[in-house]
Amino acid sequence: MAQPETTYLVDGTAICTKRMTAGMEVQQLAEAAGITASYLRKIERGVRTRMRPGPYQALRAALNANDDELLAPQQDPPERK
Repeated sequence: MAQPETTYLVDGTAICTKRMTAGMEVQQLAEAAGITASYLRKIERGVRTRMRPGPYQALRAALNANDDELLAPQQDPPERK
């Protein structure tokens, strides 16, 4: 049985772009998602790269976005020699 995600690796630049496209200020989006503006700024700047499921789901809903738009691209593990 698969374990649910404990955190999501997010793409801060994509979140910022989506927010600006929606015409929202940082404070507006933070309030809509139930997170602090400070936390959202850290996510957008890449200082924080992971979010817990609850805040991530709320942010995704507030932006009317899907995982493909907000999650960081999956990286392949390095090859072993």
